[in-house]
Amino acid sequence: MTTFVLIPGACHGAWCFEPLARELRLAGHQAYPLTLTGVGERRHLLGASVNLDTHIEDLVNLLTDEQITDAVLVGHSYGGMVITGAADRLPERVSGLVYVDAFVPRDGDSCWTLTTDSQRDWYIGGSAASGHAMAPLPFFDERATPHPLATLLQAIRLTGAGRGPVRRDYVYATDWPEPSPFEPAYRQALADPSWHTHALDSRHNVMRDAPAELLRILLESVRRDGV
Repeated sequence: MTTFVLIPGACHGAWCFEPLARELRLAGHQAYPLTLTGVGERRHLLGASVNLDTHIEDLVNLLTDEQITDAVLVGHSYGGMVITGAADRLPERVSGLVYVDAFVPRDGDSCWTLTTDSQRDWYIGGSAASGHAMAPLPFFDERATPHPLATLLQAIRLTGAGRGPVRRDYVYATDWPEPSPFEPAYRQALADPSWHTHALDSRHNVMRDAPAELLRILLESVRRDGV
């Protein structure tokens, strides 16, 4: 049995991972979809003080409080920042990392530095109403909520503790209407033999548009390593 912890991207709550979590549980694993502070059903906690450190602490606290010691952290999009930070802080509790069309930061990176100009336009233009929260894009699910802007601007600080010998998978969505902000991360993973890479004919919301393929990748990753 493996314990999967599922971290949504910007503007999304645990609901976006719940169908996948149900399938993982049916397969005999534990699954914890996590809503980050200020988003989804925790939107009442939205404020200018919510930053990337806050969201990393959300995940660190879950791992600690639930006494999880074998977590496979799955991060979608922005969620890649969060799982990277948590793995750096609690490497002894993490057995695998799965980046689902997600950022893979190094020390000092932020979503702002890693993304494309069109995405930066969304970050800033979308925060005009409040000055501290980025509005969901019009085509997002109706459950999407504004996302704390500081989480996208703050640079991540990594000690290197999370670089140990854990499984690392990258799931790349190939169907983008414009250049993908995640192509550089995918190319870096392709060039590193320690990574397992997967290219899916899917839009960015892989959980919605390629759920069976994503489930297969997660289950194969744990079977591959005998977990």
